[in-house]
Amino acid sequence: MANAPKPTTPVKKESSGTSAYFATLVIPIAFVVAILIFMFILGDASHYKGGDVEHGEPDMFGTVHRGGLIVPILITYLLLVFIFSIERFIVIGKASGTSSVDAFVKRIQGFLNTGNIDAAVAECDKQKGSVANVIKAGLKKYREMETDATMDVDQKSLAIQKDIEEATALEMPMLEQNLTIIATLVSIGTLTGLLGTVRGMIVAFAALATSGAASSTQLANGISEALINTAIGILTSCLSIIMYNVFTSKIDGLTYAIDETGFSIVQTFAASHKR
Repeated sequence: MANAPKPTTPVKKESSGTSAYFATLVIPIAFVVAILIFMFILGDASHYKGGDVEHGEPDMFGTVHRGGLIVPILITYLLLVFIFSIERFIVIGKASGTSSVDAFVKRIQGFLNTGNIDAAVAECDKQKGSVANVIKAGLKKYREMETDATMDVDQKSLAIQKDIEEATALEMPMLEQNLTIIATLVSIGTLTGLLGTVRGMIVAFAALATSGAASSTQLANGISEALINTAIGILTSCLSIIMYNVFTSKIDGLTYAIDETGFSIVQTFAASHKR
């Protein structure tokens, strides 16, 4: 009876602790920066006619400042979208390797077709990144199975496939780190903006009820200031949706490249070792 496949050696991967620490550090810093922007940039007297922050006519920045206490939270969301988008671009770029993933896959398949496994491993070392790490793990298992006399061809092919799957499971979570934050901003951006608008409308109509009849201009100004929150919230959500879809598409592309090359490795081994 043939023995079961030997346990595989996990691919050495970048720890996800760095990404988690990054998120924990960045969020409060972004909030502090947003408060400073709200107080000292948007709330600067130069953005109000006559320098009167309380009663002067505001320009565009002053109007945003008059959006109220929810504005710093929305600015925080915007900053987080930009920061985490840059961070994901860097991480996914490193995972892709030093050259085009499609070109790398074609080179590996070419080496497999000629049976040049050593050249394929060397190409992985040259490419680097998560895709190359996973493929290299499969190629190493390929070499191990060539000298293993305890299993038949089907079991060896299954062992190679299992090794690639385990290596993929180790590498892919790193690429998806912090995407949940961007996905969350899609929803809470708009909702927080609406909350700010509702709050502004309540304050505006409460002031009207207290002071009596007011001009339509005053009411329109109050409503426009309240709607600033919705505008910023929608902008945040739009940017978040775009960036989330960009990153998930990139990750799907890397996953497809791994699956395609992994299938080629397994099929090449099975075809070249059939008796």
